[in-house]
Amino acid sequence: MGAFHAYDIRGIYGTDWDRDIAYKVGYFIPRLLKAGKVLVGRDCRISSDEIHDAVVQGITDAGADVYDIGLSSTPMVYFGTANYEFDASVQITASHNPAEYNGMKVSTTGAQAVGFDAGLGQIKAWIDEGVPTPVAAVKGRVFQKDILPDYLAFMKRFSKDLSSLTIAMDLSNGMANLFAKEIFGEGGNIHFLFDTLDGRFPNHEPNPLIEKNVLPLEALVRKEGADVGVIYDGDADRVMFVDEKGAFISPDLIIALMGRYFVGERGEKGIVLQDIRSSKAVGEYLAPMGCEMRTWKVGRAFAAARLREIDGVWGGELAGHYYFRDFFYSDSGLLASMIVLGIVAGLKKEGKTLSQAIAGIVRYKNSGEINFRVEDKKGAMDAVKDHFTAQEQATAFMDFDGYRVEFPDWWFNIRPSNTEPYLRFICEATSEELLKEKIAGTEEILAVRFGAKRQ
Repeated sequence: MGAFHAYDIRGIYGTDWDRDIAYKVGYFIPRLLKAGKVLVGRDCRISSDEIHDAVVQGITDAGADVYDIGLSSTPMVYFGTANYEFDASVQITASHNPAEYNGMKVSTTGAQAVGFDAGLGQIKAWIDEGVPTPVAAVKGRVFQKDILPDYLAFMKRFSKDLSSLTIAMDLSNGMANLFAKEIFGEGGNIHFLFDTLDGRFPNHEPNPLIEKNVLPLEALVRKEGADVGVIYDGDADRVMFVDEKGAFISPDLIIALMGRYFVGERGEKGIVLQDIRSSKAVGEYLAPMGCEMRTWKVGRAFAAARLREIDGVWGGELAGHYYFRDFFYSDSGLLASMIVLGIVAGLKKEGKTLSQAIAGIVRYKNSGEINFRVEDKKGAMDAVKDHFTAQEQATAFMDFDGYRVEFPDWWFNIRPSNTEPYLRFICEATSEELLKEKIAGTEEILAVRFGAKRQ
């Protein structure tokens, strides 16, 4: 059962997990979360219908009722969970993974994530131990529930006049197709790519972090002279952006850009959350606005809970997740894109472009995330940390998701993959020369002492 991970259940369906596992997960969710009714949604993947049927059967055999919302984006399930006060929900999705993958994202009261440490590990233990799954004396019922109108009405509260913009938008054949045209309109100044639901993802994998998947959008931006490009992942909980030149924008910089909306427009000075990989420039840009930057672990199971705990206004991750107090402290690709497009419209009225706004945020040269294949992940992490801290006095040190070590002119984060024998390394420096020096030093340590290979 290699499909149980820190944040969700996910793997190649039929290999890493199967219908029997789906049934048992469904069966145990009411017990785990003490839920008499469970909201269930699913994405458009080919295997989602089969998994859906198994999950629903498991839930109802356990005696709980299912409220089935049908095809849905993951943020729609978060909305439904919190808005209608469900104690449990399941979204059947593999998010940004290729078509042969599938999975489940489980939430509880208030759309709070149920990760491995918060309950998925217990379900895995019950399955591993062969805990019986007898059919309840009174089986649960299945109700069809259409939440799309309420969801769209909620989201339209954040709508802005975008008529001045030319927009290119890649829906990735995924769940953003359920609402993008309703929210943004169609024709005229907006140009769509891959705007049909197709769980085979025939045009590109629904992962905007992979460079080749964004190339069609970048080309469309240049062709149409668009002011901005937008691309969602498969389940529409993530979104990423391309500037008017067709250049991809590092998603962490969008956290800073959103200050124009939350502080500049709404006057909401407060706590902002970033993940441990985020550029130092994000906090430096927001601090003069009166924001307090907090840094935390990677992943929704950690970020959403942390934003709620500190009552942060908004937050984000390098992977393109953006979290909002206004959205039950959860992530929403749709809400993030609405905010950013509104900002771009405001910039255009000022005679500024998106690339100019981003240039005003960037202060450092950044390596991007580099992967090293290494078996002794903890030993390798310690070796890199010890090497650099022996050479130079650190100005900040974090050890809650790998290590983030900051120095006066540069910083690095090195963290282990949860699912693969990889270390993920990211580095930022005040100059290109210093950046190259630190990357080369890290590669030498990992190669010589641990036989690590850069992927």
